[in-house]
Amino acid sequence: MGGFSFWHILILAIILLLLFGGNRFSAMMGDVAKGLKSFKQGMAEEDKPAERQEPRPLPRNEPIDVTPEPRRTTDSVPPAGDDRTNG
Repeated sequence: MGGFSFWHILILAIILLLLFGGNRFSAMMGDVAKGLKSFKQGMAEEDKPAERQEPRPLPRNEPIDVTPEPRRTTDSVPPAGDDRTNG
Protein backbone atom coordinates (compact mmCIF):
# COMPACT_ATOMS: atom_id res chain seq x y z
CA MET A 1 0.00 0.00 0.00
CA GLY A 2 1.16 3.48 -0.49
CA GLY A 3 1.64 5.59 -3.58
CA PHE A 4 1.28 4.80 -7.23
CA SER A 5 4.11 2.97 -8.90
CA PHE A 6 5.30 3.43 -12.45
CA TRP A 7 3.11 0.52 -13.63
CA HIS A 8 -0.04 2.02 -12.12
CA ILE A 9 0.55 5.32 -13.88
CA LEU A 10 1.35 3.56 -17.18
CA ILE A 11 -1.83 1.46 -17.07
CA LEU A 12 -3.90 4.55 -16.19
CA ALA A 13 -2.37 6.47 -19.11
CA ILE A 14 -3.14 3.62 -21.54
CA ILE A 15 -6.76 3.42 -20.35
CA LEU A 16 -7.19 7.20 -20.71
CA LEU A 17 -5.67 7.10 -24.20
CA LEU A 18 -8.05 4.30 -25.22
CA LEU A 19 -11.08 6.13 -23.83
CA PHE A 20 -10.34 9.51 -25.30
CA GLY A 21 -8.29 8.51 -28.31
CA GLY A 22 -5.28 10.35 -29.65
CA ASN A 23 -7.28 12.65 -31.91
CA ARG A 24 -9.74 13.72 -29.22
CA PHE A 25 -6.95 14.33 -26.73
CA SER A 26 -5.02 16.59 -29.13
CA ALA A 27 -8.23 18.49 -29.93
CA MET A 28 -8.83 19.09 -26.22
CA MET A 29 -5.29 20.39 -25.79
CA GLY A 30 -5.78 22.70 -28.79
CA ASP A 31 -8.92 24.10 -27.19
CA VAL A 32 -7.02 24.71 -23.95
CA ALA A 33 -4.29 26.55 -25.88
CA LYS A 34 -6.87 28.74 -27.65
CA GLY A 35 -8.47 29.58 -24.32
CA LEU A 36 -5.15 30.58 -22.81
CA LYS A 37 -4.32 32.72 -25.83
CA SER A 38 -7.63 34.59 -25.69
CA PHE A 39 -7.21 35.06 -21.93
CA LYS A 40 -3.78 36.63 -22.45
CA GLN A 41 -5.17 38.93 -25.16
CA GLY A 42 -7.98 40.00 -22.86
CA MET A 43 -5.55 40.80 -20.07
CA ALA A 44 -3.33 42.78 -22.46
CA GLU A 45 -6.32 44.84 -23.68
CA GLU A 46 -7.26 45.60 -20.10
CA ASP A 47 -3.77 46.89 -19.33
CA LYS A 48 -3.80 49.38 -22.21
CA PRO A 49 -4.49 52.87 -20.88
CA ALA A 50 -7.67 54.54 -22.04
CA GLU A 51 -7.56 57.89 -23.78
CA ARG A 52 -5.65 60.23 -21.59
CA GLN A 53 -7.62 63.21 -20.47
CA GLU A 54 -5.81 66.43 -19.84
CA PRO A 55 -6.02 67.44 -16.21
CA ARG A 56 -8.06 70.54 -15.49
CA PRO A 57 -5.76 73.45 -14.61
CA LEU A 58 -6.12 74.75 -11.10
CA PRO A 59 -6.79 78.47 -10.60
CA ARG A 60 -3.50 79.59 -9.08
CA ASN A 61 -4.08 83.35 -9.00
CA GLU A 62 -7.21 83.25 -6.88
CA PRO A 63 -6.88 82.83 -3.09
CA ILE A 64 -8.80 80.06 -1.41
CA ASP A 65 -11.45 81.29 1.01
CA VAL A 66 -11.15 79.34 4.24
CA THR A 67 -12.94 81.69 6.64
CA PRO A 68 -15.65 79.90 8.59
CA GLU A 69 -19.24 81.00 8.33
CA PRO A 70 -20.42 83.01 11.34
CA ARG A 71 -22.54 81.09 13.83
CA ARG A 72 -26.20 81.83 13.79
CA THR A 73 -27.54 82.79 17.14
CA THR A 74 -30.85 81.30 18.15
CA ASP A 75 -32.98 82.15 21.11
CA SER A 76 -32.89 79.44 23.74
CA VAL A 77 -36.37 80.37 24.95
CA PRO A 78 -39.16 79.49 22.52
CA PRO A 79 -41.76 82.14 21.80
CA ALA A 80 -44.92 82.18 23.89
CA GLY A 81 -47.68 79.90 22.69
CA ASP A 82 -45.35 77.30 21.19
CA ASP A 83 -46.77 73.97 22.41
CA ARG A 84 -44.09 71.78 20.88
CA THR A 85 -41.80 72.08 23.91
CA ASN A 86 -44.47 71.03 26.44
CA GLY A 87 -44.75 67.72 25.04
